[in-house]
Amino acid sequence: MKVFKVLFVVLCISALAGCSVLSNWLPSSGPSTSSVQNAAIDNSVIEVIPLNGEVISKINASSKQQLFSEVFGNATRDYLIRPGDVLEINVWEASPPLLFGGATFPGMTGSSGSRNSVIPEQMVNQDGLIYMPFAGAIKAQGKTLTQLESEILLTIRGKANFPQVMVRMSKNTSAVTVVGEVNNSTILPLTPKGERVLDAIASAGGVKQPINKITLQLSRESKSHTIALETVIKDAKQNIMLQRGDVLTAYFQPYSFTSLGATGKNEEIQFEANGITLAQALGRMGGILDNRANAKGVFIFRFEDPTLAQQSKVRTPDGKVPVIYQVDMTNPSTYFLAQSFNLKNKDVVYVSNAPSVELQKLLNILISVVYPLVNVGIILP
Repeated sequence: MKVFKVLFVVLCISALAGCSVLSNWLPSSGPSTSSVQNAAIDNSVIEVIPLNGEVISKINASSKQQLFSEVFGNATRDYLIRPGDVLEINVWEASPPLLFGGATFPGMTGSSGSRNSVIPEQMVNQDGLIYMPFAGAIKAQGKTLTQLESEILLTIRGKANFPQVMVRMSKNTSAVTVVGEVNNSTILPLTPKGERVLDAIASAGGVKQPINKITLQLSRESKSHTIALETVIKDAKQNIMLQRGDVLTAYFQPYSFTSLGATGKNEEIQFEANGITLAQALGRMGGILDNRANAKGVFIFRFEDPTLAQQSKVRTPDGKVPVIYQVDMTNPSTYFLAQSFNLKNKDVVYVSNAPSVELQKLLNILISVVYPLVNVGIILP
């Protein structure tokens, strides 16, 4: 009889488990499902969005990452002469050489018996000009080596004996800068071959960190864009041709999300630069605990673009809004959706406890308090 009275007392008190005051006394790993659904900060509503196919499509459309080929294009590059380039000019004349055969200039090679004369190296000046004996000032800027050869040949024709001209780039200012997480930061001169992104990385001795942890930022004039190195390696279209003045920076960015609540791991978990899906994230965090978790209370806390959460009234200094995505893992179709939903850097994945867990906590506390009292006859004589 005494046992039934004890149980009656326990059940009566446990009926108060839903009381907010009593709930605040219970130990917990975080908010309950109902608390998250009614989330509010400073009386401003934070939108809780159930995750479904339509929501995922909207998120993926708004956060679709552009590729190098889309931002910069992949047009071929003309190898044009620019101020600061150093040119070597060779002139051949048929025997007997008439124009350059008897002429001598400082640094000039060749003789009266030679058919080939090498003009001293010429640096293209700020006006884009070079100066050549018997030809005077010649506009070199903006021309290809072949075009400059033709112009020089046209200038000396009639003065030289059946001349032929060859222009070679001795030094050039057309180069790209490679910095960041590479073994040797370098300035890579560009050649008519047309160097590409991976050529630049190779010339810098490769990257210091694992490939899947590296992102590449290409800065060109007023544009700057970042994608994963692994994407460039896998997709040949992203291995675009570089242009003069490009700056290629390799970043080591250990992206991560935080796992909290009724999960196998409560910790910060890193993922690759290419991203990670919710399904993969659940696997890395050890899944949700079947003896604790509310499978309908899986939440992703994220700072999102305002266009995706128009009801949220809270704004961060950079214009983002806090959003909570709710995932119902009791629905089998959710496991397909989880393979399409990508986590973002600094996301928080939280799994709330099931209501029965909170009740069990309360019962354990009550029993531990009531039974000693009963045993000594303080209550229920």
